[in-house]
Amino acid sequence: MKISSSQKTVSVGTQQLFESLSKAEDFKKLMPQNLSKFEVIDDNHFVFVIQGMPEIALKIEERIPYSKIVLKAGGGKIPFQLIGHIKDDGINSCIVHLEFEGNFNPMMAMMVKKPITAFIETLIRNID
Repeated sequence: MKISSSQKTVSVGTQQLFESLSKAEDFKKLMPQNLSKFEVIDDNHFVFVIQGMPEIALKIEERIPYSKIVLKAGGGKIPFQLIGHIKDDGINSCIVHLEFEGNFNPMMAMMVKKPITAFIETLIRNID
């Protein structure tokens, strides 16, 4: 299953946004308001809990300077990844969007599509 967020133009350069998204601790400011736990394990790894959902661990696995950041599930039963794409849009601005990719059976995909879509839209909305 693949879910893409909307695109957002951010009034910072690609390097600045890339560096921010490359730090585990900076993801806290992107999380939804109903966040009940956020813990940084190390520079590349964090766990969080959104009310009503299980604990989720994400680890930054790949960084392609100024254009792409890949976070993978840091445990759990279902492998998935969250990919941030950054594209230059002129002087001191860039376009960012997120993609969620996960291996779900069709029944599970139906159940999680709406909450995952809402989650990645919240993340993209909170990027500034």
